[in-house]
Parts: sequence; C-alpha cells; structure tokens
Amino acid sequence: MDIRTTIAHAGLCADESNGAISTPIHQTATFRHPGPGCFSGYDYTRTANPTRAELERVMADIEGGKGGFAFASGMAAITAVMALFGQGAHILFSDDLYGGTWRLFEGIAPRFGITASYADMSHPSTVESHFREETRAVFIETPSNPMLKIVDIAAVAAIAKRRGVPCIVDNTFMTPYLQNPLALGADIVVHSGTKYLGGHNDTLCGIAVAATDDLCARLAYIQNATGGVLSPMDSWLLLRGLKTLAIRLDRAQESAAKIAEWCALRADITGVWYPGLPGHPGRAVQEKQARGFGAMLSFRVKDRDAANRVLHGVRIISYAESLGGVESLITHPATQTHADIPLDIRERLGITDTLLRLSVGIEAVDDLIEDLDQALANA
Repeated sequence: MDIRTTIAHAGLCADESNGAISTPIHQTATFRHPGPGCFSGYDYTRTANPTRAELERVMADIEGGKGGFAFASGMAAITAVMALFGQGAHILFSDDLYGGTWRLFEGIAPRFGITASYADMSHPSTVESHFREETRAVFIETPSNPMLKIVDIAAVAAIAKRRGVPCIVDNTFMTPYLQNPLALGADIVVHSGTKYLGGHNDTLCGIAVAATDDLCARLAYIQNATGGVLSPMDSWLLLRGLKTLAIRLDRAQESAAKIAEWCALRADITGVWYPGLPGHPGRAVQEKQARGFGAMLSFRVKDRDAANRVLHGVRIISYAESLGGVESLITHPATQTHADIPLDIRERLGITDTLLRLSVGIEAVDDLIEDLDQALANA
C-alpha cells in the first residue's frame, strides 16, 4: 500500500458497535477488570492506553518497525533511549544536532555514568576512528539541525553493526513519509512528534520506534518504569495530525525549494543551507536515502543587526522556536534552540549570530517570499 494511503488512514477506527471512524479518546487513568484473574489487556494508562496504543501501532507501521512508543515530548523519547545504556557507556553523536539533545547528554547523562562525543558523520569514512572501547551506540541526526548536514544512514549503520552497537536516528526533519531509517539499517528511530507528525504547533509528543523484539521489550519496560508517556488526548491529536502529514509536507517542501533558490540569488544573504540546492554537498546522499529534501532551510545574513531586523520585521512568518507546523516559523538558533551549546562549538559548526533557520509552512509561497523580501529590505 502507498505510504500516503497508510498515513491518511492513521487511527481509522473499525468499531462495529457504533461505526465511528475516529479512534476514541480513552481519557481514563485506570481500567476495571472483569474479575479476579481476568485481564482486558489494559490496567493503568501509564502502562498502556488504547488511544496511545493505536498511535504507537501506526508509528511502528509507517516506520517499518516492530514496535512504537509514544512519550510526552521528543526529549522524553530520547531520554528513554538513553536509559537503554548503563554506567560506563559512551555514545557517539553526529556533531551538528539539536541543542536539547546536546544538553541532555552533556548535562544529565554524565550523572548516570554515560558519556558522549561528536563526529562529523557527513564523512562516514571518519566515523570508525571515533569509536572507543566503551562505545555502545551511534546517534545520527539527518538532515542535521540547524546546518542541514546529510549523513549516509546506511553507511553509518553498517559501521555500527560491525561494531555490534545499535544505530539511532533522529528522523524529525524528514518524517517516515520522506525517510525510513530502519529500512536503511538503523535500529531505533526517534521523533519530536511535536513537529511534522502533529503538524499544528499545538501538541508536545515524542516517538521511538525499534526494529527488534528485544529493543521493543526493553523500551516498553523503560516507558512503563519511568512514566513519561503521552496522554490519551495528545495521542488522539497526533493521530489526527498524522492524517494530513503527506499533503502538508508536499506543500511545504515545494515552497521550501523555491525559497531556498530565491535566497541563493540574494546579495544580502551570504549563505543558504538546503539539501535540495544543486551545490549542497549531501544532495546525492539525500536523493539516495530519502524521497525528498524536506521543508527546513537555514540562511546567513551579513551581521547580527540584520538578523535582528529580519526577526522583528517578518509579518506572515512567526519569530518562534519549533518547526514543522502549518505556520512558517523563523528561529535564531544561537540564542534559542542551540543556546546551551558553548560559543566555540557553535561557531565551529557555523551556528553564528547571523544564522537564521526557517521552517516553511503551507502558506502561499509568494506571500512567504514577499514577507522575507520586505524584512530583508528593512535589514
């Protein structure tokens, strides 16, 4: 079945008792048992809930995994994945990644005896040299946030497999509509479902999908033991958002390509990062492993004053954190999403005060270009 059909049918209910086609919101904390020794399959919503279970089934289906797990936020999902590893474990990350993931593994993970290091995985040939004896996992973000680096998932997953460790991929920017890391050899996929999966900037959610029964059993135990689960109402909102994922991304991606091309022609923009541009170094890899280039792009203006004027000058685009909603959002990574990363690391990665990140929504592309044009003119 075409993935667009599968996505459109997310949460399609087959309740023969009343004919409802929308999965019900089982807004309950506990479940009554039929009698002693009898079990309906549910006892307490932290452990399992029918609405959340449907979302988890759908996510496992469209990512091609054995099981899915829904959490209260993307960081809660990554924290659950972190809990798979014990004291003394080292995790190797791609060097350009979301600041919240960096904060977790630099500020919290060391308290549990877990260490992290970072490598430019856009060059897979260098990845193996960064392995340590205690390395227990490889974590990829591709396209990366905010510099849109592309990592060859299959190549890095093959290295991880030779080393006997799992490969984890943050698939937030691409979603399972455009990219399926498990099919490329990854073992776990994580998402901030707050972004494209929900799609309306109204729900916090995290998703993890695992490729094997063993990883699923371990994640299920962690999810229940730590309790950072998604509520029934938010699970329903994610199911509703998923139904339009394909058409939202098609529209946003088409507009992002046009905006990136427009930005590349402007003298007042000194750099543009979008995987679909002909000069992007990761374009060939992206064409090989994904079904599109996404709807995220970053660009650089001449100085901080110009960046401030753009941020305050946009009228249709909102100056706000997050991404992946129907509304276009512009962000200043150095002071927002990546503010916790030390200055020297940010600047080495290119996350300077002059860098802006744009999440393209579903508005008319000509309106978005006109908005950027007037904001840049004032800058």
